[in-house]
Amino acid sequence: MSKDLLEKLGPLAALAGVWEGTKGDDLAPDDDRQGIENNKYRERLSLEPFGPVDNHEQHLYGLRYNTMAWRLDESDSFHEEVGYWLWDPAEKQVMRCFIVPRGVTVLAGGTVEPDAKSFELSAELGSPIYGICSNPFLDREFKTVRYELKLTVHEDGSFSYFEDTQMQMKGRTELFHHTDQNTLKRVEP
Repeated sequence: MSKDLLEKLGPLAALAGVWEGTKGDDLAPDDDRQGIENNKYRERLSLEPFGPVDNHEQHLYGLRYNTMAWRLDESDSFHEEVGYWLWDPAEKQVMRCFIVPRGVTVLAGGTVEPDAKSFELSAELGSPIYGICSNPFLDREFKTVRYELKLTVHEDGSFSYFEDTQMQMKGRTELFHHTDQNTLKRVEP
């Protein structure tokens, strides 16, 4: 990966590479949808730099990514996603656009300084700018209404994240906060 390209990635530059984390914590709805299931997990995340992507006068730089997560001591993954992290230096916007093979897509974003070591992104159902789209079953049974991500790059070179996927579930009046968090360490440049 070229040093010139890394310099153009702004706050995403520190994330380029292959990462692993073994202390993931996932709080999700249990099978009867009334309680909480706590899954401890490990994950592997690959972030490959690319760019520029030119949209007329807009110039984006990004990381093509995929991630997979496994419950501890299990060989089959329980979660995966693919997508892009994007940096728009002129607008100081970080974006994360991804799809989960359950039939949901998210485009989250936020204003971030180029040298930031910590930032927050969000998406709202129905927003034409940073939004969420789901298949009919998920929209009816587990409607995602808001997505929030907080990411921090640490002094030791690792990074951690906290995700809060807020869902309106059929049969419940209050929102369910499906959360995921982990700390990852680089295993390949």
